[in-house]
Amino acid sequence: MKVLRLSLLAVNLVAALLVLGKSFLDPNFAQTAPFEFPPEVNLPDWRFIESKPLKVHSSKDRGDSVFRAGRFYHYRYHDLPLKVEMRYVVRSQGAVDELILKHPTVQSSPPEDMKGKMGEIEGVGFHVTFVHRQRAYLSSCINPRGASTVTPEQFKHNRNTYDPQLNRLFPVLLGREDWQDYRCLWAHLSVPLTEFSPEEAYSTLETAWESWYHWWSSRFPKP
Repeated sequence: MKVLRLSLLAVNLVAALLVLGKSFLDPNFAQTAPFEFPPEVNLPDWRFIESKPLKVHSSKDRGDSVFRAGRFYHYRYHDLPLKVEMRYVVRSQGAVDELILKHPTVQSSPPEDMKGKMGEIEGVGFHVTFVHRQRAYLSSCINPRGASTVTPEQFKHNRNTYDPQLNRLFPVLLGREDWQDYRCLWAHLSVPLTEFSPEEAYSTLETAWESWYHWWSSRFPKP
């Protein structure tokens, strides 16, 4: 067991050194491939209404998360409308609360207006729910590997646990992937509170989220 751990450490060290050297020599090394969200995604029990691209912005701060693509999806169940916003995030730190505060409908409101509650669904992962301006929201980060996350600690745990795989070594060395994959599909679902209590709305959102997660987790963008 000790020999195996030492071997893995040696592989990690060699990979890190090679990746570091290649990143200095090749300015285009490990660039994220372009990605476009599909215009329609099937969501069980919900009728698809429309979708449209979301405007995304890139930060000049090298430490900030960057939105590379986004799309808005609109569904309806009887008279209940469901809005889903998806954003492809690179250089993510996994802090969903910080992503929420960058959302256009939230930027103008103080953080204390949102009292989020973290939840977990077996086979899916973590999510956060909150109420803002008479809408109930569910927000989460779909990871490239591992369950969905909300906090940087959960996101980092997935990176340390699931990213170091020997079958990823050659794509990393060839510059096709990063050794630790700091990408995220940020899902932001919401329904109005006109006829529901927050608890009823959260239950509806969690049911939709479970199906939505499973569809996307098997279709995470290629690096």
